[in-house]
Amino acid sequence: MSHQVSRPDDTPLLDATGLCAWYGAAQILFGVGLQVRRGEVVALMGRNGAGKSTTLKALMGMLARRTGAVSFLGRDISSAEPQAIARAGLGFVPEDRRIFSDLTVLENLEVGRQPARRWPDGSAAPGWTPEALFALFPNLGEMPHRLGGRMSGGEQQMLTVARTLMGNPLLVLLDEPSEGVAPLIVEQMAQMILALKAQGVSILLCEQNMHFAELVSDRAYVLEKGQIRHQSSMADLAANDGVRRAYLSI
Repeated sequence: MSHQVSRPDDTPLLDATGLCAWYGAAQILFGVGLQVRRGEVVALMGRNGAGKSTTLKALMGMLARRTGAVSFLGRDISSAEPQAIARAGLGFVPEDRRIFSDLTVLENLEVGRQPARRWPDGSAAPGWTPEALFALFPNLGEMPHRLGGRMSGGEQQMLTVARTLMGNPLLVLLDEPSEGVAPLIVEQMAQMILALKAQGVSILLCEQNMHFAELVSDRAYVLEKGQIRHQSSMADLAANDGVRRAYLSI
């Protein structure tokens, strides 16, 4: 008699169904559904205004009006407050960075510190210290006492990611990491995402840059006007000219 052993990545870490969201009277999302598994990088792609950032904010409980079901680690977080969702192990890196400009790099990192975590099976989840983050982001390691306001945009982007990692998240929502930063920083961001994935951290990545998404992602969802229009492996999306032309080309 044989039996199947359930692997940790069989069950979605994050599972959203029927997600709708509004800004005031304007509805932005219409029944969005997506899943992210353990150790997986998933790209949420679409043009400007497709609803990518709104999806991340809805998952984090940051919108006053949203409906639908969201579960994280098998727990319903559909009506949870953002701080409770963050404490549960869901990290959020906003597109607009939001670092503390009058605090140093080290002080910004301390703001994000949370206790160590475990996976549902009891095994230890990746834990982060400033030293480990300086190894991941050598640029930050060279300026631990620099004020946030005296850093370049790319350095601030790295600091925002590093600060989120200080919360030891099991899954990171990463909004447009390649937007408006130098090519060298984009390359370092890609290496960072692959390093996180190798440690078992999951990432849901909002991205317009097809090349960047292709470098790091396992699967992709394509949003258009607040609805998922396509989902596939990243390799399949990269090979599908029709979908890319319809939903991703400018």
